[in-house]
Amino acid sequence: MSDLQQLPDRALTKIDRAVGWLARIGSITMVSLVVMTGIGVFFRYIVNDPINGLGDILGLTLSITVACSLAYGGRVGAHVAVDVLGMVGGRRVTRWTDPVVRLLGIFIVGVAVYALIKNGLCGILCGFLTSSLAIPHEPFYYFLAFGLSAYGIVLTAEFVAGLVHFSRDVDPSEKSN
Repeated sequence: MSDLQQLPDRALTKIDRAVGWLARIGSITMVSLVVMTGIGVFFRYIVNDPINGLGDILGLTLSITVACSLAYGGRVGAHVAVDVLGMVGGRRVTRWTDPVVRLLGIFIVGVAVYALIKNGLCGILCGFLTSSLAIPHEPFYYFLAFGLSAYGIVLTAEFVAGLVHFSRDVDPSEKSN
């Protein structure tokens, strides 16, 4: 195999490492969500004094968790997928449908990133604040846009790798069952 054909595979390896780090950050925020929820339950039901604004903080922390998990979930095949075409037609069908679906995914991710950045730019002027503590949503919109952009990079790399390995029996981006 030539160096040109190995380039997408090496890119996917580097992307796997990068999204792995994003997943670690998401895991840390998930643990913090569990701890904060436990503390909130303790204060609400044992101490009988709920923590004001905890819901705001939990919601924003959850947005960081989601942003960090999008690209990793897409890379390891954790998102919901129905492979009816693959079961019926095998690789001779999916080699044609995969590029189309990945291009559609890249387009949809691009539109979503644009919308997140646009809403982030509006920020406080549009009233994008949490209800209890009035924490601005702006940085969280940008972080979600970053997470979606990482997923767009994953889709782009898988699209290119799929085209390079178009005539092969296996797409390097497909996970074997």
